[in-house]
Amino acid sequence: MPRVVVFDEFGGPDVLQVVEEPVPEPAAGEVRVRIEAFAVNPLDRMMRSGALPAVVPLPHARLGVEGTGVVDALGPDTTGPEIGDPVILTAVPDASVRGTYAEYTTVPASRVVARPAGLGVTEAAAVWVAYSTAYGALVEKARMRPGDHVLITAASGGVGRAAIQIADRIGAVPIAVTRHAAKTDELLAAGAAEVVATDRTDVVEAVRHHTGGTGADIVLDLVTGPGQQDLLHAARPGGTLVAAGFLDARPTPFPTGSPLTFHSYRSFEHTLDAVVVKRMAAFLNAGVRGGALRPAVDVSAFTLDDVVEAHHHLEKGLHAGKKIVVTV
Repeated sequence: MPRVVVFDEFGGPDVLQVVEEPVPEPAAGEVRVRIEAFAVNPLDRMMRSGALPAVVPLPHARLGVEGTGVVDALGPDTTGPEIGDPVILTAVPDASVRGTYAEYTTVPASRVVARPAGLGVTEAAAVWVAYSTAYGALVEKARMRPGDHVLITAASGGVGRAAIQIADRIGAVPIAVTRHAAKTDELLAAGAAEVVATDRTDVVEAVRHHTGGTGADIVLDLVTGPGQQDLLHAARPGGTLVAAGFLDARPTPFPTGSPLTFHSYRSFEHTLDAVVVKRMAAFLNAGVRGGALRPAVDVSAFTLDDVVEAHHHLEKGLHAGKKIVVTV
């Protein structure tokens, strides 16, 4: 029987176990995907540890919000994808029930898109969450335009790197924020126009310098927490701040009296919208085809049997902000 990763209690990576289950059958309007690879995301760690605010039903909970594979069965009255199509899963809102840490899963047919021809299996498993989040926050929500100065926190992470590439492709000016000056060259090579290392530089002064004194037009805050107050002062009056992450678990002071437009963003806001997903997929395909969009993938080789080790790798930060991929 096919294998799937489950956990019966919250805790560290060792609560994960690989078990066998019958092959799931797709319902009406669904497809079954034979998973070839999936990415390990911080959201998975939150679900596994019990830190996610949403309810995760135990026991026998599953993980995995992104992955890639091949359609191998269609449910009744299913249109769109065909058996044999290589696809990317665009949304698994019920990941605790049918997450991608498995050899097979079923999803509505509207939740898959064709895998971009220029991506291998490993890259395809790591591309959607980061790029759809960055695209949704910057293009759909903040209406990023050519010439905009875009301040990106946690820039060395998966979403941060995707945001740099997307800003470059649009013609905006990405300013990367990192806590460590040692990452400066890496972020410049990734496409950042400027890098602000907060262990050496005051973020407000640096952004003012890089924008000729006006401040950032758009701030993509993937960290939140108390540090957001500095980002408010780094933005120009009338600019936009999009809070799209939660890497800092401390409370975020409510931004009062600031002449900015604020948005709180979660990717399911758009990845459950078929019209926006079509735009995202078209943008991703064009960017991959032109070589402008490419995920940064951790070089460690993990298989389904190594899923506990993969989560330890994530916990220890050994991936250096690159996506951890598990092949199935």
